[in-house]
Amino acid sequence: MTQLSGSKAVITGGAMGIGLATAKRLLDEGCQVAIWDINKEALMQAEKELKEEGDRVLFCQCDVSDEEQVYHYAQVVQNAMGQVDILINNAGMVVPGRFCQYKPSVREKETRVNLLAMYYTIYAFLPGMYERNCGHIVNISSGAGLVGMPDLAAYCAAKWAVYGLTESLRFEAIVDGKTGVHFSSVHPGILKKGMFEGSKLNLLGEIMIPRVNDHDSIAGVIVNRALKKNRYIVKFPKSLHMGPLARGLMPDRMMNSIMLLAGIGDSMKNWTGSGRDQ
Repeated sequence: MTQLSGSKAVITGGAMGIGLATAKRLLDEGCQVAIWDINKEALMQAEKELKEEGDRVLFCQCDVSDEEQVYHYAQVVQNAMGQVDILINNAGMVVPGRFCQYKPSVREKETRVNLLAMYYTIYAFLPGMYERNCGHIVNISSGAGLVGMPDLAAYCAAKWAVYGLTESLRFEAIVDGKTGVHFSSVHPGILKKGMFEGSKLNLLGEIMIPRVNDHDSIAGVIVNRALKKNRYIVKFPKSLHMGPLARGLMPDRMMNSIMLLAGIGDSMKNWTGSGRDQ
């Protein structure tokens, strides 16, 4: 099991939700943590909550969809903390609705935050990890990165891509002999709070796709399964394993019928989402 004490970590979207819960767990493990977030008010609140941690926490108001900002703050972090050992790409946003409900420019912004931002952060920190043959990158995908859902086309597309990106990087490291550099994709289910608060499934749907009670549950699997145990793919709750399995075993028509019976088609109606989770 990997020991995390003394590690230096960067968490995008770290001032709230999964990001903040993960930051607290890493601080408890003895890490130094840089929290990046676009939301100034959330950063200020996080700073109040973590004030007792002193200089073990660095706060940066960074829009990870802006490539130049990412490179700037990557340098700020390395100047203040030294080489980064752990990168957790958690920042995300969702714009629910039928695909043609919004212009492509809106979908491009959603994709930039959910996917392209990871290109920038990985490009900023991976070379240093390769040089030292040491480090771990955790990319937060989603249960929606395993099974498509209506009204989340761009979100699902980006989260599926995050899954593939992470696996490809892992194989690159193996081929390059960088066995000390690790990659994990984390796939949370629907949380009761946060971006998906307000979305609803019917009774069967809620049984099939149980909601995660709190952000700390996801933070726990990030730290204990992905980082400490070096799990490549982490799904929580365990019921998320059923989606890909069912797709592989069931005829398409049966799978479609089950999704409709679960109320998936109506899950996003009258729901506006809570937008960005950076």
